[in-house]
Amino acid sequence: MSRLIYDYSKSVLERVSFDTKLFCKELEKAIKMLLPYEIEELTIWLLNFTKEKPELRQCLLIINK
Repeated sequence: MSRLIYDYSKSVLERVSFDTKLFCKELEKAIKMLLPYEIEELTIWLLNFTKEKPELRQCLLIINK
């Protein structure tokens, strides 16, 4: 079940990546729902995803809170 949440969270983040504020908000929601190992996977995915979108890099600070 939680794998579905992880995949859903990634798809939502991809869809809202046009807006930095919305992206950060959805990332906060995802972190609240995911298990610790899924957050680690999401972090790796985010690092790769934001290579092409440097404006979203500031949202990575949310994970380190």
